[in-house]
Amino acid sequence: MGSFSIWHWLIVIVVVMLLFGRGKISDLMGDVAKGVKSFKRGLAEDEEAPKSIDQTSPTMARSPVEEKSKAS
Repeated sequence: MGSFSIWHWLIVIVVVMLLFGRGKISDLMGDVAKGVKSFKRGLAEDEEAPKSIDQTSPTMARSPVEEKSKAS
């Protein structure tokens, strides 16, 4: 029960090529590449989002509960 030989892998590759065809496999790989690019673009946009928050006000807004406790 050893590993597959080169002949086994060649037969598997030929069967896959016959079933799916060369065009379908290349289309599938193109779709995978587009998905990876879209995922990377989404990650880059998430990293940029906190930087674009308006930081003109140096103080943070307090909740009404915090203001009541400060007043007491």
